[in-house]
Amino acid sequence: MNYRDELRPWTIFERLPDGHNFCVARLRTRSDADAYASLLRQGGGIFQVMFDRQPQEIQG
Repeated sequence: MNYRDELRPWTIFERLPDGHNFCVARLRTRSDADAYASLLRQGGGIFQVMFDRQPQEIQG
């Protein structure tokens, strides 16, 4: 995960009919992600907000 993605840990995934998920957007705050997902849902589709934070690797 690059630095830009670390600044935006809240992701919006669209659930596709074939069972796959597609990352639509990455945002800084949960409230922004929820608001954007609600706008996307008005157009149809299934969108899910998730916290996507990869644990940092420990160098040793």
